[in-house]
Amino acid sequence: MGMLFDRVREAAAAVAARARFVRIEEGRLREFAQGTRDEAAAPPALRPDAHRLGRGEETLAFVVTLDAINFGSGWFPHLLKRPGMSGYFTVATSLAERFREEGPWSAEDLLALTSRDCARVFGQEGAPEPIAELMDLFARALRDLGAFLRERHEGSFARLVESAERRAERLVASLAEMPFFRDVSTYEGLEVPFYKRAQITAADLHLAFEGEGWGRFEDLDDLTIFADNLVPHVLRVEGVLAYDPDLARRIDAGGLLESGSREEVEIRACAVRAVQLLASEIASLGRPATEHALDYFLWNRGQSPRFKAIPRHRARSVYY
Repeated sequence: MGMLFDRVREAAAAVAARARFVRIEEGRLREFAQGTRDEAAAPPALRPDAHRLGRGEETLAFVVTLDAINFGSGWFPHLLKRPGMSGYFTVATSLAERFREEGPWSAEDLLALTSRDCARVFGQEGAPEPIAELMDLFARALRDLGAFLRERHEGSFARLVESAERRAERLVASLAEMPFFRDVSTYEGLEVPFYKRAQITAADLHLAFEGEGWGRFEDLDDLTIFADNLVPHVLRVEGVLAYDPDLARRIDAGGLLESGSREEVEIRACAVRAVQLLASEIASLGRPATEHALDYFLWNRGQSPRFKAIPRHRARSVYY
């Protein structure tokens, strides 16, 4: 297993062992594994309308561009959403439509984008005030991607992915050179890497290209979960994660957590650790499941009304 992914798991386990605000209920984790083992072990799938633009470089550019702005859940309560769509699918579908109508952004196009351009593309003109900040962050993320492609990969999405030589760990390390992909927190002096969006880029490419070509990564099964706010929320609702009562009240009241705070790092790290344990438990039941496949299972489970009816933690972070 790659050293980078080892560091993510080791740091998450260390945080879980010291955590004061979040704990893993291992008895409930075993029950959950038993009750969901067949469903959880099923391979993940993308939604073609929001994730695929035929085959080839257009899809490659789409996946990498989308994951460059695959954040904003702390702002999503204010986002102007498409009918029946979550914040994520509003953003993904808007980008897919733009690419279908006008083609992918080149590195030079990305470098020129402004927050006003993003508001237009993502349907946020006239959105409530907090969304102006999110559109500014989207524009910065996309300009960073443009500069990274131009300066490191001759402006080519293909060269970016090919430089990883079919290793997800190398792609993650490369993407993490960009500030908004450098998803590393500090907890009691311990460096806690998550690399949520860099890891999900490799996983999304794998799905979009069905494990071939630009979607082939020989170490894909080494990925951890993509630690955000929905997967830990699902684990909390299922009783696998338990929160300190005061923290639970703050989240249930819709209060924002500070990105990088002790509570926020514990939530994300305990989710990483819990799913690692969940994967082991499901494997012991005879149904091997990777952690990244479990992430898709839990994330999709969280789209149902049962989970949407309960507030999840919100933090205004560029990492998820």
